[in-house]
Amino acid sequence: MNRIITLGREFGSGGRELGRRLSEKLGIAYYDQEIITEIAKRTALSVEYIHRIEDSVPVASFPIHIGRTFFSMPNPVFQQSINLFREQHKLISELAEKSDCLIVGRCADYILRDSNPFRIFVYADAESKLKRCMDRKPADESLTEKEMKKKIAEIDRGRSQYYGFFSDRKWGARENYDLLINTSGADIKLLAEAAYDYVMGIWGGEVKLSAALTAAGHLPVNTSKRFIP
Repeated sequence: MNRIITLGREFGSGGRELGRRLSEKLGIAYYDQEIITEIAKRTALSVEYIHRIEDSVPVASFPIHIGRTFFSMPNPVFQQSINLFREQHKLISELAEKSDCLIVGRCADYILRDSNPFRIFVYADAESKLKRCMDRKPADESLTEKEMKKKIAEIDRGRSQYYGFFSDRKWGARENYDLLINTSGADIKLLAEAAYDYVMGIWGGEVKLSAALTAAGHLPVNTSKRFIP
């Protein structure tokens, strides 16, 4: 069985950068925007439209679970969301079977739950997320800090609802992850190195942690699970 890492992240936490750096150090495949691009090819939907669906909860409010029959719904937007998730489920499963990899977001931890992935969640305080988003916003984006705060909250709310709808789990809840990384005021490169040491320790059977980082609260660890390669 391939070694799989899934990474959930709050918007503006730097999770995407951390995941990319971690995958590079581990020498494994990294999938994020590549998933959206491939789904767009398979479904003929635009990348922008897929992004919007991923960051929002489907219209219906009853739980949907992997493996159960999906009944046809009269609402075309709802049905589009269900169809997109089906395609996403299929693609993520294919990527996990192909090679060792790190997959960002998209309910991958739930979709691949039978493959025993190592599950990471990246978060940060509101001030750190706002600063990161303001520093990295596109040159043609003129959002004020107040508007950016609203955008961050809306995206995180959408991700939480989307994850909860399809997994029936709480997004970001510590019991659903093996490693929680707090990036507030921290160096992403340094955190990626610490995460690398930890993951390699888990995969090799001996956990290695940076005492300085854990003492500062940047790498809260769920030790209830030991990952066996």
